[in-house]
Amino acid sequence: MKHYTIYILVITLFVGSFSFAQQTPGSKQTKPIAIVGATAHIGNGQVIENSVIVFENGKITSVNTTNSNTSGMTIIDAKGKHVYPGFIAANSALGLVEVDAVRASDDQDEVGGMIPHVRSLIAYNTESKVVESMRPNGVLMAQVSPKGGRISGTSSIVQMDAWNWEDAAIKTDDAIHLNWPSAFSRGRWWLGEPAGLKPNKDYAEQVNEVAAFITDSKAYLKGDKKPINLPFEAMQGLYNGKQKLFVHVNDEKGITDAIHFAKDHKMEQLVIVGGAEAYKVTGLLKQNNIPVLINTPHTLPANDDQDYDLPFKLGKLLYDADVLVGIQVGNAENFQTRNLPFYAGTCAAYGMDKEEALKLITSNNAKILGIDAFVGTLEAGKDATLFISEGDALDMRTNILTRAFIQGREISLESHQTELWRRYSEKYKNQ
Repeated sequence: MKHYTIYILVITLFVGSFSFAQQTPGSKQTKPIAIVGATAHIGNGQVIENSVIVFENGKITSVNTTNSNTSGMTIIDAKGKHVYPGFIAANSALGLVEVDAVRASDDQDEVGGMIPHVRSLIAYNTESKVVESMRPNGVLMAQVSPKGGRISGTSSIVQMDAWNWEDAAIKTDDAIHLNWPSAFSRGRWWLGEPAGLKPNKDYAEQVNEVAAFITDSKAYLKGDKKPINLPFEAMQGLYNGKQKLFVHVNDEKGITDAIHFAKDHKMEQLVIVGGAEAYKVTGLLKQNNIPVLINTPHTLPANDDQDYDLPFKLGKLLYDADVLVGIQVGNAENFQTRNLPFYAGTCAAYGMDKEEALKLITSNNAKILGIDAFVGTLEAGKDATLFISEGDALDMRTNILTRAFIQGREISLESHQTELWRRYSEKYKNQ
């Protein structure tokens, strides 16, 4: 009886996992495809009406108007619809966390304070149902980033149609992530401390700890490297320009200090992540050519004295100051990454031109992540990672994908949610 019960359990688990498994990756493109008649949103601010987008062997070969020659190609009639480049989620935990409350499914952080050698890519789960649920809204690529600690580790960039993390990677170990010390802390009411912000008395010491780690790593890399120190080894990319430093910081003082810190230590490729008060230091950002990945606009202001709608209009404030800006999905936004296009839509609703807002999750993010040579816009020579929508993809009412492609492979837009929707639609239809 005991063995019989075990067999039943094993079969149940197998059937359950098979029924709701990740969609099989799409087949390699074998024939030229032309999407005809759609409004093409190029991703660089340009719009082409009645377009013809041709791609072959996974690459876009031309983006023209309807008088183009499409003989011998597979034709997709998209008249009245819209075509967009695949959206890019920066600083996400996609594929690293499946269920927040289940520690065994949470691989977004490791033990330790200075752990630049930890690679998020090798923990990326291509079978994740969370990743699968992003694709029906047009989110087809993501920067998978580590969290926690002072130096969290190394991120990589993936496309969302793969058998394993090796297949998924489109840029490995692109950046090291530093959580900048907070210059201020909030009173802990449970300890009887006054509410509100107060200076962090440990701020200087915490900054010095980071400086000491960098100084020691440089000395190690110039020496005989014995004994081997993996955290120090991992810092090499910051010093030779092969990797970017993503500094997670929100307050004005922290942003200013982080910029001067990076300059002092000759780390030229700096990105500010969060940047809630970046609008206060736009001159410094522009002078040093430093981009900002802002927090999702669907949030509250960081401080009581800020405009209630500051998160909504922050993108425009930085854009107007000629700072390269994109949207990042942040530490607590893993399951909300599907709303990435609507975050950009909110920026458009609060002053940005719609096509400029689109750049926040396409070409601008591609530039900031260093992948703009092959994704981010609908241009000849770039990957055919794109989708067709019934309407405006930045509006949740009309973001209805009909077809999507990653590197020329047509992918499934089904997910666990669509399976449940069909299941319960039939239930109520038959009542």
